[in-house]
Amino acid sequence: MPNTSIELLKDQIYKWENIGQICDLMIIGGVEMGSSDIHIEPLTNIVRLRYRIDGELREVLEYQTFLHQQVVARFKIMSNLKIDESRIPQDGRLSTVINNKALDLRVSTLPTVHWEKIVMRIVDKSKKIPDLFELGIEGHNKMLLEKAINMPNGIILTSGPTGSGKSTTLYSCLTKLNAPDVNIMTLEDPVESQIDGLNQSQMFPDIGYNFAYGLRTALRQDPDIIMVWEIRDHETINVAIEADLTGHLVVSTIHTNSAAETLTRILNMGIQAFLLPATINAIIAQRLIRKICQHCKKPVSMNELDPRMKANVEKALKRTSKEELLSRISADVLQKPMFYEPVGCAECENIGYKGRVGIYEILEITPAIKKLIIDGASATIINDIAITDGMISLEQDGIIKALNGRTSLAEVYSAAKENA
Repeated sequence: MPNTSIELLKDQIYKWENIGQICDLMIIGGVEMGSSDIHIEPLTNIVRLRYRIDGELREVLEYQTFLHQQVVARFKIMSNLKIDESRIPQDGRLSTVINNKALDLRVSTLPTVHWEKIVMRIVDKSKKIPDLFELGIEGHNKMLLEKAINMPNGIILTSGPTGSGKSTTLYSCLTKLNAPDVNIMTLEDPVESQIDGLNQSQMFPDIGYNFAYGLRTALRQDPDIIMVWEIRDHETINVAIEADLTGHLVVSTIHTNSAAETLTRILNMGIQAFLLPATINAIIAQRLIRKICQHCKKPVSMNELDPRMKANVEKALKRTSKEELLSRISADVLQKPMFYEPVGCAECENIGYKGRVGIYEILEITPAIKKLIIDGASATIINDIAITDGMISLEQDGIIKALNGRTSLAEVYSAAKENA
């Protein structure tokens, strides 16, 4: 953390002379520390400022509650919210430039028993959309996804919890497909990144402009590819299937824990089973895990692992094809597997981790999976058969990244538990 901004912020809060500079420094500190979200939270006796960094919340400082109302009012003015309304949540947006970076901040206020809480999501407009490899989509997964997005029609879904990088994956796919001879429409809520060449439309559900309505409208715009921000209901998935059947490629997100569970979720929305194998190209499940600090990581051999973890790792590696392993891990590492644990140093602020990388599983609708869907098999059975057929699970992908020294097994299994 660059101490200068935070120390200056602490000094300004102590003096309480310039509320504008205090609020600016709260944003600057968050940007300099690489945070994705800024939390300003009133508690019983103090107000707490926290930054979400690499998926983890870190407390930065506290200040007296009697100062909070001015902070709230300032941020409301900056994001065009109603200053005199504190009974209901409000959403706004502000734009700024910090360290030559053009930034958008999505501002959300929420009334609490102590006063209003503010959360600001930081969106770096100047940040380049990462390609598939930079996201961490490698080997068999990369081959499957590139095959799926290059089909003329079909549906590609990416699943995972909030904050798992789903929208970034979709943007990466669309950036790869973006060309002068392709008409790409997006239906978003909100528009997180503006990309030249894409026709991006902001949804307004309050006035009836929702995803299903937007999707029907997009079909009248002669699209080749349509991105729907999220599939939440029967109407939206039904129109997405219609779009596929009329020759369009549709990409979207859905909230499920695994690729196989996505099939169950869609069936529960009232879609007939025979339609899924005919329309879905691929289903992605993903998580973001922290990258281990390269300056202080500590090597750990396979034999030094906890017996239970060692058994899980050996089982996962045994289920992974030799071709996949050799394409992503050197033969020397495979012969003598070595993992790494976090330690903590000045480079990572004694956390042991710095940055994040994705882990992925991509379900292809093979003949075996098609039969299971038609027969009404459970998500567990579909998942097991898919891995037997060669699908790389979140666990397997994470272990390969751990063997390459990019993360720790603790991070991998923390994410894999969510998928269990």
